[in-house]
Amino acid sequence: MKLTAELVPFTVWYSSLYRLLPREVWNSIREGIILEKGRVCEICGEENGKMNLHEIWNYDDAKHIQRLSGFILLCEMCHHVKHIGLAGILANEGKLDYNEIAKHFCKVNGCSEKEFTKHVDDAFKIWEKRSQHQWTQDFGEYGKYLKK
Repeated sequence: MKLTAELVPFTVWYSSLYRLLPREVWNSIREGIILEKGRVCEICGEENGKMNLHEIWNYDDAKHIQRLSGFILLCEMCHHVKHIGLAGILANEGKLDYNEIAKHFCKVNGCSEKEFTKHVDDAFKIWEKRSQHQWTQDFGEYGKYLKK
C-alpha cells in the first residue's frame, strides 16, 4: 500500500520531534525538505493546500525502541490517514469528515472501503500491543536540537 495508517503508541504520545524541537529548528527542517523535494505530497502528488512535515518512525518491537528514520511531506488528507486515530477523534467532534479520509485512502491505494476498514483495524491492533510498553526514543541526528 502506498498510503498507510501509522498509530504512535500511547506511551510516547506528545513526545514527537515536532513537539520537542524549538519551532525555528522544526521550520528550518521543513523548509529544507520543501526546497529539496518541492512543495508536493510525497504520497498522492497533491500540490495545493498546506503541506505537513510527517515524522517517519521505525519500531523495534523486541527492544521497544522507536527510531526516527526520516520525514515525508504530506497533504492534509494523507496526513489525516497517517494519524487515523486523531482523525477519528476530530470526526467525532464534527471537525472532520471521516468518510472523506476513507475515500482518499481508497483512491490513493486503489482499494475498497472494506480494505480500508481492515487496514485501520490491523493498525489499531498493533497500536494496542505497542501501547503496553514504554519506548526508548532515538531521534538520530536531530537529538542534538532537542529542548533541554
